[in-house]
Amino acid sequence: MVHQLWRQFPRIQFKLIRLEPYLLQAVNLSNRPIHHKITELLKSGGKFLRPGFFYIFSEFGEKTNAAKLRAGAAAVELLHVATLIHDDVIDESALRRGVTTIHTQYGQKNAIYAGDYLFTCYFAQVLKSTSDPQEMHRHVNAMQFILNGELDQMTFNYHQEMTQDDYFHEITGKTAELFRLCFEQSAILTSAPAEIVALGGRIGLAIGQAYQILDDILDYSGSTKNTKKPVLEDLKSGVYTLPLILAQQTAHDQLKPFLDKKQHLSDQDISEIQRIVVESGGLQRAHQIADKLTNEALDLIAQLPDQPAKQDLTKLTRLLLTRNQ
Repeated sequence: MVHQLWRQFPRIQFKLIRLEPYLLQAVNLSNRPIHHKITELLKSGGKFLRPGFFYIFSEFGEKTNAAKLRAGAAAVELLHVATLIHDDVIDESALRRGVTTIHTQYGQKNAIYAGDYLFTCYFAQVLKSTSDPQEMHRHVNAMQFILNGELDQMTFNYHQEMTQDDYFHEITGKTAELFRLCFEQSAILTSAPAEIVALGGRIGLAIGQAYQILDDILDYSGSTKNTKKPVLEDLKSGVYTLPLILAQQTAHDQLKPFLDKKQHLSDQDISEIQRIVVESGGLQRAHQIADKLTNEALDLIAQLPDQPAKQDLTKLTRLLLTRNQ
């Protein structure tokens, strides 16, 4: 079922409701247990943010064949879900969107194959959305950038000297690039002016960065009930995110004995790190940076032509970047 968030945007909700069965039809594995796990993930309450942004931004272009637009929207969601499946293997996550992860139930090898299969589904939808070699190349570049971002994360695992610049390099590839792709491809497929394409890319990048920072804040301040995934999971797997990086600037000596334990942290150690990050102001400063990026995105949106899509984009950005789950 399409997330209740979209009830506030009925034009987009209608398109997303029609997109969901199309996505399910785009996946057709002969391995039925894995097939059912993938479809379960697709139906399990994801916000459909990327196709939602895709559809909103498409309204800044010309009227375009609905089937091509639907394929473009499906492509970005399938790419997103493929990366989630691989992320869960790397992070050894037991839950995703409240559903048991594929690797937990069927093993890492099968989960990797499942993610790889979705990459092929992604490109199948890209081919349905465009036959322009230049646009195909743009998708290839974006996918390479995203995967490089994921691989770069390995370089920083358990790296106590990780900087804020390192963090932004990582999340730009890991998260923000896909948001940028949604905006740019939506504008390109609808033959929007070049300045709208460029502006969309900047909006997507700012939203994607702010979204990931907020996600990382919720890892320290949220709950499994709200986020539908285990909290402090990144910390347990050696992924040091912005709240911790900022806390290290003022509480390095308090945190070092715990971080030196690397993968041998106990639950009590995790709780202590969480306390130090909160009390040292790491979360507060991370929120300030997320707010700055949110305002940057809103300022860029303000430069768009006045029409209903502009108001929707402003409203959705505010809702998304002040969420608690």
